[in-house]
Amino acid sequence: MSVATELHFGRAAEKLHIGQPTLSELIQRLERELGTPLLRRTTRRVTLTSAGAELLRRATVILDDVAAAGAAVRRLAKGDSGTVRIGVTPPVAPVLAPHLCAAMRADAPDVDVVIRRMWLFQLKRAIVDDEVDVAITCGLVPDPPGVVSEVFCGEPLMVSVRFGHRLAERDAVTLDDLAVETLGVPSEALFPAWTIAQRQLLETAGVSYRTVEIGDNHISASKWPSQPDIDFIFTVASLVDPDMAAAVLPLTPTLYVPFMLQWAPERVRNTAVARFVRVALESDVPSGWMPLHCERREDQRSVGH
Repeated sequence: MSVATELHFGRAAEKLHIGQPTLSELIQRLERELGTPLLRRTTRRVTLTSAGAELLRRATVILDDVAAAGAAVRRLAKGDSGTVRIGVTPPVAPVLAPHLCAAMRADAPDVDVVIRRMWLFQLKRAIVDDEVDVAITCGLVPDPPGVVSEVFCGEPLMVSVRFGHRLAERDAVTLDDLAVETLGVPSEALFPAWTIAQRQLLETAGVSYRTVEIGDNHISASKWPSQPDIDFIFTVASLVDPDMAAAVLPLTPTLYVPFMLQWAPERVRNTAVARFVRVALESDVPSGWMPLHCERREDQRSVGH
């Protein structure tokens, strides 16, 4: 390559840090192997034969491909490129998943983040079977084998009551304010993660209510006011349907629905996965949310403030 581009044995030898006789011998050996001259040598100049020009063209392509491959491998090794497969339960999808995708784009714009919305039972199997690289859900769920879990943020739990309810005009309500009311709870068959998260928060707070299952088959439960045997439901801002005919009020003191990230460090397919985990755990949380950064195995009271 150096002789072909320099067209001067002396300069090429100097560039390669070898002697000119050695370089001449190498060129002659290559010509013997290929069975054709590659260079025309005169006392005044060196030029390429047609075979030499063809070899130069093909060698340039090969070397460019090798350089590109090396650059691609280095980008993968640094987590600057690659694909991260994220499985999320429905409560994660409206706000948290897009928020984390945006944070990852800002940190590593060439990493492809693929989001799959899954039910909790599917998500548990998917992280174990290596169908997803990272699982994100609300509530505190057991660690599958080889999986690491960390609670990393929380969204304030809110209360929804009908317009005209005795509490509807309040600035905030307490759990005790609702003691004589009937709570609408989501179907555990349809929304297991959301149901578990609510139940865990109430168990931690030490309260219980009469309950009736919500008939609405959408996680927003926007049609719950049409169900007369329900007085209130719990919700979060990211799930509220703006067309819901009900008031949505904050709780005091605030309880935070915990969101958990799970991944299997021993089964990481590429460095981009570890980079996504770092970004998720270290980036700012969505507006109005709270960074929690507590280990899942800690007392659940750490998710309420």
